Amino acid sequence: MKVVILAGGFGTRIIEESYIRPKPMVEIGGMPILWHIMKEFFYYGYDEFIICAGYKQHIIKEFFADYYLHRSDITFDFSADNNIIIHNNAAEPWKVTIIDTGLNTMTGGRVKRIRDYIGNETFMLTYGDGVSDVNISELVDFHKSHGKMATITAISVNQRFGVLDIDENSAIKSMREKSDVDGSVINGGYMVLEPQIFDLIEGDETVFEKEPLESAVKMGQLMAYKHNGFWQCMDTQRDMLQLEALWNSGSAPWRKW
Repeated sequence: MKVVILAGGFGTRIIEESYIRPKPMVEIGGMPILWHIMKEFFYYGYDEFIICAGYKQHIIKEFFADYYLHRSDITFDFSADNNIIIHNNAAEPWKVTIIDTGLNTMTGGRVKRIRDYIGNETFMLTYGDGVSDVNISELVDFHKSHGKMATITAISVNQRFGVLDIDENSAIKSMREKSDVDGSVINGGYMVLEPQIFDLIEGDETVFEKEPLESAVKMGQLMAYKHNGFWQCMDTQRDMLQLEALWNSGSAPWRKW
């Protein structure tokens, strides 16, 4: 199963970093948060990734172009045949496809643009700026168990995002904007989707969290996998510093590898 990561937005809430590089490339513990997300999925056996890039997408491509060498010890032998000898390579056996999905494309449009790379397969989708200790295996098993078009991971946190109303059977009944008094659960990403979801996305201007998911709700095709553990997005510089502190403490909840 392929993992699609949305990594093309401007990330303007982290002003200092976002002028230099796309938000998914902002580092936690010396590695981009995008790498941390990929390591989460790889821990559960998923090694094929499609990255929906856009803003400063060349930086993501350059990172992976050099990744193999950066994760190795190397001998450059210029004495004879200009050989390069790789020692102790620690690069993960990932297959990474990076697609320029446009500078101003909305989230739904980015997903629509990678349709040919998915085909008729079930796939996973998440955002490139948040980490979690979600049990990916249990998430996938839950998705397979209900047979619906889409599953999203529902998180209980202080509200900054759109809110989900979920019934006793884990079916999502509505999606709405947050309010100051909300104590509801939110869409934390970590989605499992059937390819029929592409048919609900009109084009580049479509926001995935709006019309496509709202249509799936009306069709009775959107389910919630409830996660009560750790989840943290990197939406502000304060978030970034909190994640960095967790990593430096040696007890980052998302680090299972």
